[in-house]
Amino acid sequence: MSKISIVVPVYYNADTLELLYEDMKEKILDELGEYELVFVDDGSGDDSWDVMNRLRDKDPYVKLVRLSRNFGEHAALLAGLSACSGDCAVTKQADLQEDSRIILEMYDSWKRGNKVVLAVRKERKENPVKVFFANLYYALIRKIVNKNMPVGGCDCYLVDRKVIEVLERLDEKNSSLTLQVLWAGFRTDMIYFVRQDREIGKSRWTLSKKVKLVMDSVMSFSYFPLRFMSGLGILFNILAVILLISVITEKFTRGTPIDGWASLMCVILCSSGIILLMLGILGEYIWRTLDAARTRPPYIVDEVLEPQKKAAENPGGHEPN
Repeated sequence: MSKISIVVPVYYNADTLELLYEDMKEKILDELGEYELVFVDDGSGDDSWDVMNRLRDKDPYVKLVRLSRNFGEHAALLAGLSACSGDCAVTKQADLQEDSRIILEMYDSWKRGNKVVLAVRKERKENPVKVFFANLYYALIRKIVNKNMPVGGCDCYLVDRKVIEVLERLDEKNSSLTLQVLWAGFRTDMIYFVRQDREIGKSRWTLSKKVKLVMDSVMSFSYFPLRFMSGLGILFNILAVILLISVITEKFTRGTPIDGWASLMCVILCSSGIILLMLGILGEYIWRTLDAARTRPPYIVDEVLEPQKKAAENPGGHEPN
């Protein structure tokens, strides 16, 4: 019988974890057959770890992974996928905005031979401003990064063991795990659902994290920023040549004096701004190159608590790292 792992990244989710577990217990766990719940504490500063331990005491199929500090959702998911033992694994957010029953649909799709199953947002019952910028991000990704990104976007996906092995080999930092899954290119299916608004707890998905996601997504999977810089440089050179010809022609045909202090300052300031922007983009690429060259791990595991059932079969299941 095949086994499915459900990987849940946890960051300040003490108020939703028990509700999440009860929701999964009521709707899907009894129907999955052999399963494993992998909760990854991404350096939470609240009582999330204590709640996770209570869930482990309650369910013998719960495995806990604790990272040494906050590394970000990308790293937490990768840590969970690396620690899981299922034939396939599905990611699940802890904020109760996704219907747990979509996991059953994704699992059935995997059984039909699909190695990647995406849970795509058909509709979002959230703040219109938030929805607008989310759709703008996914439109940008489809346009310049990966045309296979679903229109509604996705954070939840199921991946086969082969895909997990590929993700572990990539071992990338400053990247997007969702885009890595799409990049891998295995047989893919999509399951659609309605994303609900968050009713419990406060989102830790800050503006700075959203901006970083955009930069990581574009710079890790697209040449667009470099091509944009090259194109802008060519355009400015063409405009400079046209302006030069125009000024010289007017000087000899009309005798217009070449003063133009104000226009010259505008050109200098504009050009300086463009140059600084380009240097900033190049700096982002250089930083990512340095970060990769240092070969620091994308995450550090502080502690692993095996499922109670496995720990009972193998005393010493507590595995500090």
